Amino acid sequence: MAKKVLIIEDDKFLRKVLVRKISAEGYQIVEATDGEKGLKSVEEEKPDLVLLDLVLPEMNGFEVLAKIKKNPNHMISKIPVIVLSNLGEEKDIKKGLELGADDYLIKAYFTPGEILKKIENVLKK
Repeated sequence: MAKKVLIIEDDKFLRKVLVRKISAEGYQIVEATDGEKGLKSVEEEKPDLVLLDLVLPEMNGFEVLAKIKKNPNHMISKIPVIVLSNLGEEKDIKKGLELGADDYLIKAYFTPGEILKKIENVLKK
C-alpha cells in the first residue's frame, strides 16, 4: 500500500508542484490549505508523514506541530513531520526542531526533488 503524505501548504502553486512530484513517486497525497484543516486531516487520515508550512491561515505551523506531537494518541504523535518554510532564522529552525519536527527545510534552498529525497529518508527511519 502506498505511503500517505499530508501536505499542509497555503501556496497553491508550490502545493501543486509538490503534489505532482511526490505523487509521481507512488505516494498517496492529502492536501490542506490552512492549519486547522491540516490538523483535522492529520487526525482523520493518519498520514505516514506531514510536510508542514509554518506561515498558514487559521493556525500557524508551529501550533499545528505542537498539537500533533502532544496528541495523546500515539498513532498521531509519532507521525514524522518535515517543516517546509520560508522562515529561515535560527530561532525559527530551533523552535521547529524543539517542537518535534524530524527535519526543517527552507523553501528557497530545496528543489522538489530534494524535498522528495528528504521525505524518503525520514520514512525509512
